[in-house]
Amino acid sequence: MNYSLFIARRLLKQKRGRLSGPVVKVATAAVALGVAVMIISLSVGLGFKKEVRDKIVGFGTHVQIVSYDYNKSYETNPIPMDTTLIREVVAIDGVRRMQPFIVKPGIIKTNDAIQGVALKGVDDKFEWDFLNSVMEEGSALDYSDSISSGIVLSRTLTSLLDLSLGDAVRMYFIQNNNIRARRFTLQGVFNSHFPEFDEKMAFVDMRHLSKLNGWDEGQISGYEVMLSDFDKMDAAASEIAMKTSQYVGPNDTFLRVQSIRELQPQIFGWLNLLDTNIIVILTLIIAVAGLNMISGLLILILENTNTIGLLKAMGSRTQSIRRVFVYMAMYIIGRGMIIGNIIGIALCVIQQQTGLVSLDPENYYLDTVPILLSPSVLLLMNLGTLILTTLLLVGPSYVVARILPAKAIRFN
Repeated sequence: MNYSLFIARRLLKQKRGRLSGPVVKVATAAVALGVAVMIISLSVGLGFKKEVRDKIVGFGTHVQIVSYDYNKSYETNPIPMDTTLIREVVAIDGVRRMQPFIVKPGIIKTNDAIQGVALKGVDDKFEWDFLNSVMEEGSALDYSDSISSGIVLSRTLTSLLDLSLGDAVRMYFIQNNNIRARRFTLQGVFNSHFPEFDEKMAFVDMRHLSKLNGWDEGQISGYEVMLSDFDKMDAAASEIAMKTSQYVGPNDTFLRVQSIRELQPQIFGWLNLLDTNIIVILTLIIAVAGLNMISGLLILILENTNTIGLLKAMGSRTQSIRRVFVYMAMYIIGRGMIIGNIIGIALCVIQQQTGLVSLDPENYYLDTVPILLSPSVLLLMNLGTLILTTLLLVGPSYVVARILPAKAIRFN
């Protein structure tokens, strides 16, 4: 039998004094509140990063393969579609799919407004999962005809141009100092709450853009590569770059590989700052909870001075007595953590299911507070909290060594 644990259980069962009772309750509440706040902070931070990251990837995929002289403008140099290259890239571990695209700038003109947009041409193999998840009206492009005449615009653009589903969308393109016109039909309206994309992105059948550019059949702006795991994006991009570095197309065409992190460094840099904020919050909360537990432990020792003196007089070692109070503190911490987990997880689930707390999309890119409950993260957080707070109590437990049996037995 663990002697120190046995004594700790007996002391916990006895009625606490007038001083230690309220202090222990406050310490338990502090731990519970701290754990609940940590769970909410982590869940919101992880959820926010995932939602914003998914939106960026939804518009630009994980990795793009483009012409080496691609200068990030919307007038691109063509590369030939190569089935051999597609097979080699898709065979790379972690690559889920590969789809071609064409981009081209254009101007939408209505009777009362004019707006420049970046058209993204896609084919019938394009993955619409993300856009369908943010689609407010209509649907994705219909490829049942030879060339789809539909266009998918954002709610921002349709509101600005006063367009409704099914309306004709007149577009104008400047090609070799000539103006060319095309007429599309508004087929879908999406709203991602992401101004960087909503204010300029539109989706059409890529064959329209190929004809406007005067390209041969099979020429494209580049490929979009979808991965199965975002965290392995850098490794996959390096391997894709190795494959494409051996490619030399017609007219000495070379390829360049760009990850979405390289294409959107400002946004990903901003997201990385969230990690710093979360670390600061967790550190402060653990420090406050630890100080509360130190106060509670010292009061428990003070109130049990007679017991400490009696145990020492009976031959108990100081180290064993110290462990008694560490066990008592760990019980209080554990109880507080259980209560905190119940409160924190419950609040997160309520928000996850109901979207009770809303946000301003113009400032946060989201209309509700996002939640991502990760079992592994919660487990690590709880273990880390228990270990750190317990280590903080080792120092104060040395007070037991300074208590002399003769004085302690007479202590009142």
